[in-house]
Amino acid sequence: MSKPTEVIVEVWPVSADDVGLWLISGADAWRSDAVQQDSDPHSAVVDLLAKNDAEDGVKLLHSTSWRADGAAVILTYVAVLGCGAFVRDKWQHAAPISPALPNAVGKPIPVEATDAPIPRYIDVLMHGLRHLQFLLQTDSAARTALCGKWPDHLAAFRPALAGMYDHEHGQEPITLPEGLEAR
Repeated sequence: MSKPTEVIVEVWPVSADDVGLWLISGADAWRSDAVQQDSDPHSAVVDLLAKNDAEDGVKLLHSTSWRADGAAVILTYVAVLGCGAFVRDKWQHAAPISPALPNAVGKPIPVEATDAPIPRYIDVLMHGLRHLQFLLQTDSAARTALCGKWPDHLAAFRPALAGMYDHEHGQEPITLPEGLEAR
């Protein structure tokens, strides 16, 4: 008899300073154990942030995607954390996030139109950053939270609405037009 699928959460904690965007967890997201029945995913995310001494200064917490991974469903969150002048003053292991990363690692693994995508961790992180850029354009609460250097740093992460998996024609993803005014 098979076991039920577990739900776990992962948090990609990001921050911005004058230099750029940073993944404060280093090379990967933070992941929880299975979310308990007497809890909920949001509480599990808050607990993960606290466990990693990152609960102070959370400016935005947003679920960006989900995926199946073995016997679990992973709910992905991006946590935007405020900081002082330099992120690495507070988080020494923070890794820089460059908009050049997708070009350096190549396109996502191709799948047929009816198959489940096979995202790599870099794809999940880039999707989360594009999601933040989309929120910056469409959500007033997120726009308030993503102040300071965030708009400048996120400008390179234009939301890709289609074409991420177009391997045959080498086309660029369809993106939101420049100058889309937030309403």
